[in-house]
Order: sequence, then C-alpha cells, then structure tokens
Amino acid sequence: MSKVLVIDDSPTEVFQFKEMLEGLGHEVITAENGHDGVALAIKEQPDVVLMDIVMPGMNGFHATRQLCRGAKTQHIPVIIVSSKDQETDKVWGERQGAKGYITKPVDANELISVMRSVL
Repeated sequence: MSKVLVIDDSPTEVFQFKEMLEGLGHEVITAENGHDGVALAIKEQPDVVLMDIVMPGMNGFHATRQLCRGAKTQHIPVIIVSSKDQETDKVWGERQGAKGYITKPVDANELISVMRSVL
C-alpha cells in the first residue's frame, strides 16, 4: 500500500501508529523529531507524513512548513496528528501546508479516512 512517515517523539504513539498502519498493509518509517523527519522525508519520499506538533528541537509546525515548501518534498501530503485541539492550532497547521489535522488519541477510522482523502 503506502509508505507512511510518522514523525513523533513519543515511543508509545509511534508503536500505536506502526501497529495500526502495518496491520492495514502500509510500510511505516519513523523519526523522533522534526529535523530528522524532514531529512528522512527527503531521502525516503514517503506517500504521506503523520506529524506531531510538540517535539524537541524543530516542532511539527516548522517541520510541516519545511516539507510543504521544499522542492523535494512539497508533493508529499502532511497530516498533523496532535493532542493540541484548539481551532487556532488547526488553522496554523493549514497555513503551514498541512492537508489534514487529527487530534490524539487517534481513531483508526478517522486516520484512514483522512489518509485516503490526501492520497
């Protein structure tokens, strides 16, 4: 199916995403922070990126902006997946270029629906 890059600093969240997505036949690659995630996206060219916001170093908003405006990555849709559920966060995510915004804890059906809409 699709190659999914999960950028999240929580090992628990990464494990849950891997279990859910690999169970549906997706290939999952991971990065623990925005800087490593951007570099991995350039190298691996995933079909979609699932991006946390609150991470050490480069946060998810900054990483999303870099991916969505980068010449080698602007074609890759970014879906923000965060515990931040304020409308201002969603609007700011969209302004950075995100194609979707899901709040944690993630509902598998919602995640699959949003992924299908951007792929």
